[in-house]
Amino acid sequence: MNDRSTAPADEARVVVGIDGSEPSLRALDMAAEEAGRRGLALEMVYSAGWPKRSRVPVTESDLERIRVAAAAVLDEAGQRAQAVVPGLRTVPSVHTEALAADALVRASRTAPLTVVGTRGHGGFSGLLVGSVSLRAAAHSEGPLLVVGDSRESRSADHGTVLVGLPSDADGAAVRFGFEEAARRGASLRVLHGWTQPRMPGRLQLPPREAQQARESAAELVRGVVAPVAKDHPDVKVSADEQGGSQAATLIEASRSADVLVIAVHRRSRRLGLQLGPVAHAVLHHAHCPVLIVPVQAG
Repeated sequence: MNDRSTAPADEARVVVGIDGSEPSLRALDMAAEEAGRRGLALEMVYSAGWPKRSRVPVTESDLERIRVAAAAVLDEAGQRAQAVVPGLRTVPSVHTEALAADALVRASRTAPLTVVGTRGHGGFSGLLVGSVSLRAAAHSEGPLLVVGDSRESRSADHGTVLVGLPSDADGAAVRFGFEEAARRGASLRVLHGWTQPRMPGRLQLPPREAQQARESAAELVRGVVAPVAKDHPDVKVSADEQGGSQAATLIEASRSADVLVIAVHRRSRRLGLQLGPVAHAVLHHAHCPVLIVPVQAG
């Protein structure tokens, strides 16, 4: 149930999850900037739903107290967002019958961009990425921007959008990266990390085979980037490859990026949609916000 919302479900808008915590306020600031770049409204989602199997009864007076508290949080959030982007239209949305992750996943079906912080009030302070953010990352149906602590410590922008390209199936992330770089007036770096076959003991791959692996990696990058670059002639792009762990390569490269874009391939499994190891690692350890582009596998 949407108790307080003036944004039609089919209206193009940026959505951000808010609970008043510092991580959510950092996400709010970046969501406001993204909405401003796109010329869209900003929908601020506050969710305080109870688990369906909760043994604690929820009364109407409980719901009314939630609505009042949520209205205060969202009013302050709206003022903060409009200070970041003057004239920005903000839309408050309160959910009392949906958990936070479920409300954000539902919003991601129609939003061009959904934004979350890495943790909220309900998580443990030692967690790098909380359960709500991980669930949203694993199930979002549209692009999801996860904003971590790096946003707080950064003093200036680098003017670079970084795209991770693990394979030639990640063209959607490259396309989104070009679009994001164009919106920001930034340069684009596309980075493909690749690993050599493991050899037993101290044996090393023959130099010729190692060179062939590197050439194949470079060809993969060129094959994915070149067709998209033609549609974005004003974006300055560099495309390269590095041998080594894909996750570690992207995490290190994220030190000099304003946002890291990666594709996540959705596969239906018995336990639901899961994040791959590279996406999981960069969400926890990247030095900049991470933008996930979901791609339906197969």
